[in-house]
Amino acid sequence: MKYAFCFLEPPDFHLKRGDHILIETANGPEIALISGISHSVPEEVEVGKIIRLTTDNDMKKLKENEEKEIEAFEITLEKIKNHNLDMKLVSVHYFFDDNKIIFNFTADERVDFRELVKDLASVFKKRIELRQIGARDEAKIVKGTGICGRNFCCNAIKNELQPVTIKMAKDQNLTLNSSKISGACGRLLCCLAYEHEAYCEVKNNYPPEGSSLEYEGKTVTLSEINILKMEATLKTEEEINIRLPLQNLPIATNSCEDEEEPPPKEDPPSHEELGSNSSDGPSYSNEQ
Repeated sequence: MKYAFCFLEPPDFHLKRGDHILIETANGPEIALISGISHSVPEEVEVGKIIRLTTDNDMKKLKENEEKEIEAFEITLEKIKNHNLDMKLVSVHYFFDDNKIIFNFTADERVDFRELVKDLASVFKKRIELRQIGARDEAKIVKGTGICGRNFCCNAIKNELQPVTIKMAKDQNLTLNSSKISGACGRLLCCLAYEHEAYCEVKNNYPPEGSSLEYEGKTVTLSEINILKMEATLKTEEEINIRLPLQNLPIATNSCEDEEEPPPKEDPPSHEELGSNSSDGPSYSNEQ
């Protein structure tokens, strides 16, 4: 089963964590799993609708669709080879009502797959959509374990993929080593965005790192603000480091948003990669 996280309106029947339900989506009904009960929803979040609890027949249908997806994946790989297309098939998804199939793929360049769509439509006799996705969406679909030892954030706890910039790593005083701050997808770690706002909020109360200050009659440079230890490091003209609690620094204004930096290069996202800074990858279907 593919999981995407969303908020749903409470129905007029009892639900508990672990229940399977049928929900409305833009592409028709889909089966979902209740992962928890929330008592508040952010205002900007769109809330979905629950149709009903699933039945044994629904779960049987889901299993059948998953078996069809495996078979369709192998057929499509052969078709891609026959059409000599430079693309990597990532996943195949049968919608619950069995009226449409989506094929997700990655490619370094834009791919003209119109003939492939026609070929697949003649084989499967259904509406076909091929969707070019980016590296982050691929990691979300394939799933895996991050360097932290936990499941990928994009798959386990996130639905929408928000932009992540190198400035977030700088504001948190992280080593700008790509192997340390990049995920399996090759893009910046999603978790860099989680605590960035808190770091900015604290740093806004103190002088910017690199500022010249007076400390005990000496001119020093504020070389680092360590938020976790709530500690500042000052460097004297003799290259001596002095550490002191943050509250001992003079209060000043330092906006973490003042410095403009270009965002890192991202792959073309899928239609579902909301918040991306790049343009959409192509999507083509045989729908009339």
